[in-house]
Amino acid sequence: MSSYIMIRRLVPAALRRRYALKFGLVLLVIALSVGAIGLVETAMVADSVEERVLADQRQSAVEEAAALERWNDRNDQLLLSAAQAPVFGGEENESEVETYLADVYGELPDNARTNALYVDTETGEVLAGAGDDPDTLEGMAFPDGEELDDDLSEYVVQRTDAYAMPDETSLAFDHRAVRSYYIGVDGDDRALVFTFDLAERSSEMPVATRSGTTVTILDEDGWLVADDAYLGYRENRETVVFEEPYENDGVLEAVRDGTPGAMRIAEPPGDLLRGEPYDFTPEGYIVGYQTTNEGWIVLVHTAEEQAFGLVDSIAQVGALATLVGVVLVGVLGAAIGRTTAASIDRLTEKAARMEEGDLDVDLESSRIDNIGRLYDGFDAMRTELKATIAEAEDARAAAEAERDRLERLNRHLESKADEYSDAMEAAAEGDLTARMDPESQNEVMAAIATDANEMLAEMEATVGRLSGFATDVATAAEQVTASSEEVRAASEEVSGSIQEIADGADRQNDALQSIETETNALSTTTEEIAASSNEVAGVADRTARASREGNRAAQEAIDACDDLVAEHGAVVEEFEDLRTEVDRITSLTDTIAEIAEQTNMLALNANIEAARSSGNNETDGFATVAAEVKELSQEVKDAADRIDDRLESVEGQTERSARTIDRTSEEVERVTDLVAEAATALTEIADHAEATNAGLEDISAATEEQAASSEEVAAMVDEVATISDETTAEAESVAAAAEEQTSALTEVSGSVDDLSQQANALSAALDRFETNSRATDADLGRVPEPEPTDGDSSKSDSEGNAPGGSSSSGDSKEDSDDASDGSDGGSEVPEDEESTPFEFDDADVHDTDETGIDPASPDQKRDE
Repeated sequence: MSSYIMIRRLVPAALRRRYALKFGLVLLVIALSVGAIGLVETAMVADSVEERVLADQRQSAVEEAAALERWNDRNDQLLLSAAQAPVFGGEENESEVETYLADVYGELPDNARTNALYVDTETGEVLAGAGDDPDTLEGMAFPDGEELDDDLSEYVVQRTDAYAMPDETSLAFDHRAVRSYYIGVDGDDRALVFTFDLAERSSEMPVATRSGTTVTILDEDGWLVADDAYLGYRENRETVVFEEPYENDGVLEAVRDGTPGAMRIAEPPGDLLRGEPYDFTPEGYIVGYQTTNEGWIVLVHTAEEQAFGLVDSIAQVGALATLVGVVLVGVLGAAIGRTTAASIDRLTEKAARMEEGDLDVDLESSRIDNIGRLYDGFDAMRTELKATIAEAEDARAAAEAERDRLERLNRHLESKADEYSDAMEAAAEGDLTARMDPESQNEVMAAIATDANEMLAEMEATVGRLSGFATDVATAAEQVTASSEEVRAASEEVSGSIQEIADGADRQNDALQSIETETNALSTTTEEIAASSNEVAGVADRTARASREGNRAAQEAIDACDDLVAEHGAVVEEFEDLRTEVDRITSLTDTIAEIAEQTNMLALNANIEAARSSGNNETDGFATVAAEVKELSQEVKDAADRIDDRLESVEGQTERSARTIDRTSEEVERVTDLVAEAATALTEIADHAEATNAGLEDISAATEEQAASSEEVAAMVDEVATISDETTAEAESVAAAAEEQTSALTEVSGSVDDLSQQANALSAALDRFETNSRATDADLGRVPEPEPTDGDSSKSDSEGNAPGGSSSSGDSKEDSDDASDGSDGGSEVPEDEESTPFEFDDADVHDTDETGIDPASPDQKRDE
């Protein structure tokens, strides 16, 4: 993306606006790219072909050198085979040798054979021969003939350099180019010599028939010794080139490194190659070279037009193909670009008209390619655009209508919200009669109004029920007043009963004065009995406690004894382990004793050996004994280490045993103390038992005296019995009335206090709310009870209603308690009120600033 942006910045805007110009520029770039690629590829192909031509030229030189080596090896083998004939192994017979050489010469290759000679190496005389048969080696210009005897060998074929042998049989030439091969036979002064014509070897060269190619062979000094043109011997004497110097020193210098190769010469060859018999006259040529094992140089020359004709053809064809490609790209690109640019220009003009708002422009095209599909796309886009504009206009109208509707709805919602807000504020201020109008254009607002109205109705009903509860409280207050009247009536009855009791008491007082003396005596005796009984009871109690203490102490003593037995068992096991360790130590001690005895014996033997070795200087036996002593000493040391380990284990075991014994001792001491405490407790039990016995004896004596006094009192009891019966009846009436009066007064006081607090709290809480009417008993789900009458017992219902009137003076204490429970139940809220979703905050009821009631009052918290 960044490269694309950079290119856009570099390309001028005028160029980027015109498709035809951009297309032409792209075509130019493509044409130049095709041309460059074609030229580069052509050059690469030409270079590749040139490298292959040079490689082929080098290979030709290698093949020519190999052929020359094979020719020399063949001549060596022919000579070596002939030299091994039996004719050369026995007594010399020149006629047989002559016959044999004639046969051998006939078998040699006829295109290159010159002669086969049997010579005397000392004189150089030819003893027998075939072919050109000179009299001496000197007569055939044999090189270094006088030194032939020095390097002669019967096993290795020797070769001469190329040389010109006189030719007496030819009229055109006075010599021929030859090479001789020789080997020693039949002693040290005889040799067999074969000579071959180098000019006739041209017919055996592999590339001799290749046109445009010249092969030359040079000796190690650079003189021409062979070629593929018979060295000019097929023409005339002036064309002979044997032993002519090679003129290109650059080629000779490249050949000196000994490796085959090929090189290109960009200038005409020298006079040697341009003249006859070669007539090699190119403007440039390539030469492949190779050196044989004996140093001769093989050169293969080929003219450039012959060697690189294919390269030039490839270059020309490549250039022509590149030119044709560039022209085709230009022509086709121009044709395609022109029509494409024209179509795009027309489409651009029509798009501009569409942009100006003319959607009726003609977008028809006869093209079926991408440009034609682009026309179709613009046509479809125009149709879609028309439809979209129409839909947009319809949507805009619908949106405007919807906007108006939403504005009306928004205003309606705002008005309803204000209305609902005013109703909620009125309800928050205490006006529970406020209601919301559920008629609305929005279902959610209507649902909100309906739910809010139901909530306010429920709250108003709750407040109504609370108002009814206040009415119940007032009724309870009236019942309390009635209870107070009953209390006053009961008080009058009590007063009458008390008066009658007073009269009876006067009559009884006279009788009681008579028995006062006897009663005093009986009282004294009874007091002594009581004192003795108390003392006995105390002693018995102390005895029981002492017994329990003794029992507990005895039980602890038993447990301690059990622990002592377990600890004793552990001590026994510890000492058994200690005994086992001691046994192991004893065993190790025995082992150490045995080792010590053996060590002593070995030490004695070592001394004996030492004494013996000191006399005869033999120390082997002593060394052996000394080694044994050392080994046993090491065993003794190991045993000692084990003894140390065992002793440490015994010490640890002993410490654990000591600690166990200490714990056992402490436990024994604790058991001893417990047993002592048990003994003391038992002693106290015995003492208390004795005291109890003495007390019982005193009680017995006092009882006898009381029996006598009781007989004297018995007579007076009859007289007092009748008075006592009357007094008892009246006393019971007074007690009942007093208890009833006390209970009624207590309940009245509590009810009055509770009712006062509840009335104040409810008044303060209900003053905050405004309702259409107060709740009635029907709202609370109850039927009001009738006014209580005198003597009727008011009972509270199971639903927690207000209590009825108090019971009369003749009712029991249980009836009074029931009335008290009923008054408490009157302050409870009915069960149907508990299901209401509306609840009052405690602060509404117990706020001191509004009601004046102390929230911390226990009675108030209980009632709440």
